[in-house]
Amino acid sequence: MNEAEILKEFTDAEAILKGHFILSSGLHSDSYLQCARVLMDTKRAEKLCSALAKKIKATLPEVKFDLVVAPAMGGVIVGYEMGRQLSVNSIFCERENGEFTFRRGFHIEEGSKILLVEDVVTTAKSSLETIECVKAHGGEVIAEACLIDRGDGASKLNVPLISLLKLTVPTYQPDNLPEHLKNIPAIKPGSRWLKK
Repeated sequence: MNEAEILKEFTDAEAILKGHFILSSGLHSDSYLQCARVLMDTKRAEKLCSALAKKIKATLPEVKFDLVVAPAMGGVIVGYEMGRQLSVNSIFCERENGEFTFRRGFHIEEGSKILLVEDVVTTAKSSLETIECVKAHGGEVIAEACLIDRGDGASKLNVPLISLLKLTVPTYQPDNLPEHLKNIPAIKPGSRWLKK
């Protein structure tokens, strides 16, 4: 798939939202990628993840992953599909008392080579937390893959980030909003803000 075809999948799924959004990083943006809209169509999810799996194999042809790990919530579906595409098991970590951990009987064998998978990477905050969780449980993250790289998060990672598409979407500090966002009420669309 080329960039135009990938972007068309997101546009057709009405997954590119416009407005005033507070991202999980706390930064503000006038655009938000709601990957759940793309992934709710199983054929579309399979198509996009198949393209990403091919890119991973081409980028890291010598690497054999033991396990796919995704952070909940955004990474769960794409993590599952990437595990299926790569023929390895897929698990996810989730927040407990504000920190990522493994529940549901999930565990990592000591020394396992892990592919970390997310839907969108912006600041890499969730990625870095997931890497620490994997390390604490005996695994080693070899690379990360995502559908969309929309920020500078890759520069913070100590592993390669393989994305299906890189989008440059401006983000703003809360105290430095551009005029076009100042009078629009901000919403928090990500799963990090969900209340119990």
